[in-house]
Amino acid sequence: MAKRSSLSIRIIEGKNLPAKDITGSSDPYCIVKVDNESIIRTATVWKTLCPFWGEEYQVHLPPTFHAVSFYVMDEDALSRDDVIGKVCLTRDTLASHPKGFSGWTHLTEVDPDEEVQGEIHLRLEVVPGIRASRLRCSVLQARDLASKDRNGASDPFVRVHYNGRTQETSVVKKSCYPRWNETFEFELEEGSPKALFVEAWDWDLVSKNDFLGKVVVNVQRLRAAQQEEGWFRLQPDQSKSRRGEGNLGSLQLEVRLRDETVLPSSCYQPLVQLLCREVKLGTQDPGQLIPIIEETTSAECRQEVATNLLKLFLGQGLAKDFLDLLFQLELGRTSEANTLFRSNSLASKSMESFLKVAGMQYLHGVLGPIIDRVFEEKKYVELDPSKVEVKDVGCSGLHRSQTESEVLEQSAQTLRAHLRALLNAICRSVRACPAVVRATFRQLFRRVHERFPNAQHEAVQNVANMDTPVSRAKEAWMEPLQPTVRQGVTQLKDFIMKLVGIEEKEELDLQQTLNLQVPLVKEGPLFIHRTKGKGPLTSSSFKKLHFSLTTEALSFAKTSSSKKSAFIKLTSIQAAEKVEEKSFGSSHVMQVIYTDDVGQPQTIYLQCKCVNELNQWLSALRKVSINNPGLLGSYHPGIFRGDKWSCCHQKDKTDRGCDKTRSRVTLQEWNDPLDHDLEAQLIYRHLLGVEAALREKFRLLSGDTEAGTSTTGPGGAPEDSLAQLLHVLQDLQEAHNSSLVNLTPTERHHLLELQT
Repeated sequence: MAKRSSLSIRIIEGKNLPAKDITGSSDPYCIVKVDNESIIRTATVWKTLCPFWGEEYQVHLPPTFHAVSFYVMDEDALSRDDVIGKVCLTRDTLASHPKGFSGWTHLTEVDPDEEVQGEIHLRLEVVPGIRASRLRCSVLQARDLASKDRNGASDPFVRVHYNGRTQETSVVKKSCYPRWNETFEFELEEGSPKALFVEAWDWDLVSKNDFLGKVVVNVQRLRAAQQEEGWFRLQPDQSKSRRGEGNLGSLQLEVRLRDETVLPSSCYQPLVQLLCREVKLGTQDPGQLIPIIEETTSAECRQEVATNLLKLFLGQGLAKDFLDLLFQLELGRTSEANTLFRSNSLASKSMESFLKVAGMQYLHGVLGPIIDRVFEEKKYVELDPSKVEVKDVGCSGLHRSQTESEVLEQSAQTLRAHLRALLNAICRSVRACPAVVRATFRQLFRRVHERFPNAQHEAVQNVANMDTPVSRAKEAWMEPLQPTVRQGVTQLKDFIMKLVGIEEKEELDLQQTLNLQVPLVKEGPLFIHRTKGKGPLTSSSFKKLHFSLTTEALSFAKTSSSKKSAFIKLTSIQAAEKVEEKSFGSSHVMQVIYTDDVGQPQTIYLQCKCVNELNQWLSALRKVSINNPGLLGSYHPGIFRGDKWSCCHQKDKTDRGCDKTRSRVTLQEWNDPLDHDLEAQLIYRHLLGVEAALREKFRLLSGDTEAGTSTTGPGGAPEDSLAQLLHVLQDLQEAHNSSLVNLTPTERHHLLELQT
């Protein structure tokens, strides 16, 4: 049994933000943090107080996370970016919205005393005495404290308050991972306070000390237990009233927390086998379950169900059969070829998910370089005369204003060039299109021809509704693009015919060739640290190389086309983690810890260009190495410089690490490895939610008042398959209930809430 948590995040837009620039505007973007760790940065929307982002993310993370925060920032080119405000959603808040938190919420001021993070390791004891017992508090160490100084670290010390007395530890300079190992004692008398306060502070020489967080210990509970030891999460100081709410603008968000308890694979086998059998039968048996599942699934969640089913059948090698079944069902209720896949059906949603899962990497490979070039050129483009901005052109001293007609003509030329480049790239990519996508398109093409033999090319002729009668521009100012669009229609028709025209034998040979290749997970340029010895470590000590991550190794070379100069076996990777900002003067450095050919631990440091690239690489590395037997539970977020670790100041280079690894924190991508058990669990969860509708359907089909009594084998009446499904759901529910025995009372209550 394993617990999985994920966050679905959609950052929609902001409104009424305060102006941070002298122009009376701002350049806002969002940073998303989970427990104070940055995981997402949105694009910057320039010169606006009402930005629209519309960005979506899915994050997998441990069930123990506490909060997700959204910081709205103003980007500045010449100074540090300004913080406009934030929205914080706790885990409890998200758990109280099973369908997701959605709507506008006010930004609040960012108070330094509330920006705390990290944990402190304490040993607490009640020591009996002759006259009175004594309360003993041992402050051992802390980890992941907030950095308050410009060097990217802090100078932490701890204050312990009890019964009017205060004692302090020594100060540990330049560390967010300090170790103290100091003990304090207080007398316990009748009427003594019920709480012990442990506060972490950052020491400053010339200004006031910065608050790092606190722990409040219940002394009565400690007296009953006599002793307690462990890591305690630091809490903020919320004694001050909240300021700034309502005058910093608002943020529109959609955030959904999903917790799943995933059972062992054997528990899901009856459900998987039943669904697979139905797909293999196709439309031969009028009692298959797929139409019933579609009928009982609301339009609101049909996309999610389609994605889960598609991934489950992909894992079973039945994606093509599943889609073929849906094609036949869709064609059976369609009277015209050109209305196919226009409805909110399971077929249209499954096809959409299939193309994303199977074709996203192909799409990025074909169109990515062109789109990147468009952004890099940063050319001004506008065809609408009412929106044209006339700008100065020419060299210094010879400025002249462009005319409106010049701007429009230049924009049209630029757009035509981009459009031609995109069309040419698509039409040259027939062989690059994944074999499973081509095979699925070919099967769809055949099914349409069987259903509409006299209109077999109609769907191709109406590509994207761009046939001659309807291809006229809706806006007159789009007319300059129409010749290129009409030429593109001809190109795309030819592309589609080539795509579905490859013979099956040729397809099979190509697929076998592809199977011999190692799948590429991620690639791109990164900067690798090359300096050795005891000299200063700076960002200038990094060299740019091209990295490729496959399911076998992480390799790197000077360029993408050159022979790989070095590689790290995937099975030898022990951790992929972030590096403290102070180590290299950059917050976008990660480390890959691995063992070399003789079993010795090694570390390479890689610098990324932004927080998004950093987290994408960390996610990819963690996903492909998640099942490695030698994964580390702790690591050093700093570097070993001179004779000690920069993070915790320990002098033993083989020290086990001062922070916990975060191997479960990943960003979801369409090319993620399939998680068969999770997909089966999500399908079970959905079917459990519509169980009442399934039982009602069974009663209508069988005329029986007691659902779930039939045990007829495959190929029987419609109600037989449905009865088996109801039995499977009941068995899975019993398995989940049995798993509650091994949970804590809090976990048990939370899981029961999830299942109701």
